[in-house]
Amino acid sequence: MDLKPLTISELLQAHLGFLEELRGRGILRSANNPTGDYAEWLFCRAFGWEQAANSVKGYDATDAEGTRFQIKGRRLHQHNTSRQLSAIRDLAGFDVLAGVLFSAEFGVARAALIPSSVVQDRSTFTKHTNSHRFLLRDDIWDAAGVKDVTSHLQAVVSCDNL
Repeated sequence: MDLKPLTISELLQAHLGFLEELRGRGILRSANNPTGDYAEWLFCRAFGWEQAANSVKGYDATDAEGTRFQIKGRRLHQHNTSRQLSAIRDLAGFDVLAGVLFSAEFGVARAALIPSSVVQDRSTFTKHTNSHRFLLRDDIWDAAGVKDVTSHLQAVVSCDNL
């Protein structure tokens, strides 16, 4: 798709159109950056989890056993390679952190299910935002209890033509 001939206004309108189409397909639930909503949709689709309402504090989904999952995603690209996930407001509000690193093109680079104890041990509190900061570094996959689920999410992406 050649975007060069489009004006700034046309590019922004196209962006809004894409977001609305993703919302219409049930992939996005908010008007925020699509990374977090897409991560939630992928994990829920891959594992059959039930998404929590947007207003629920502390977790984003539950499984059939009642396990509470906080779902976070980070898109890595040439302008920002930070592995810092969005703010975690309640470390006690979930049992497992489901984290995914996306490539610049929203491919699944790596994904993991991380016990809350690992997140608690490796998070730092930030007074300014009253939240915890967690970086999804490569060594997380080596921590006790962490499960690599990259292939599960990649399987969903490979058949995402809804």
